[in-house]
Amino acid sequence: MTQAPTVTQTALDDEQVVVFDVFNEAYAVNIARVHEIIRLQQITVIPGAPACVEGVINLRGKVIPVLDLRKRFNLRANEHTRASRIVVVEISGQTLGLIVDGVSEVLRVPPDRIEPPSPLVAGIDSRYLRGIAKLDDRLIVLLDLDQVLSPVEQQQLEATDLR
Repeated sequence: MTQAPTVTQTALDDEQVVVFDVFNEAYAVNIARVHEIIRLQQITVIPGAPACVEGVINLRGKVIPVLDLRKRFNLRANEHTRASRIVVVEISGQTLGLIVDGVSEVLRVPPDRIEPPSPLVAGIDSRYLRGIAKLDDRLIVLLDLDQVLSPVEQQQLEATDLR
């Protein structure tokens, strides 16, 4: 006879994510990939970097490339506010910063609440979408960080010595 999972086991199966806003929409990444969340700081522009790369920052002596997710998602640029943050993450073994409009919370998402993106929205420009979390009255887009940069953009970063 199979036993039903306990509450503790169910909580362990949940994915813990950091939720942030970009252009008034909720996005999330797995918390295990997030190193830290910092206030927006002075960004040094690097010529020849991919279009979505704002430049680099100095984070405790380490040079970190910073991507603007609005540019990555082909959304209208906006002035940064006091709520804007840089989410420092691990992408393909490298540390990168992601500029977001604000970070709202950390959530646990049960696996049965995550659906793959619809074929209608999962086009070639949406390769970085991992799924959609359906939580009560809202939807949260889950990002696949390893797909945020295309192979060409990764090569551009390497060519400009940003990685």
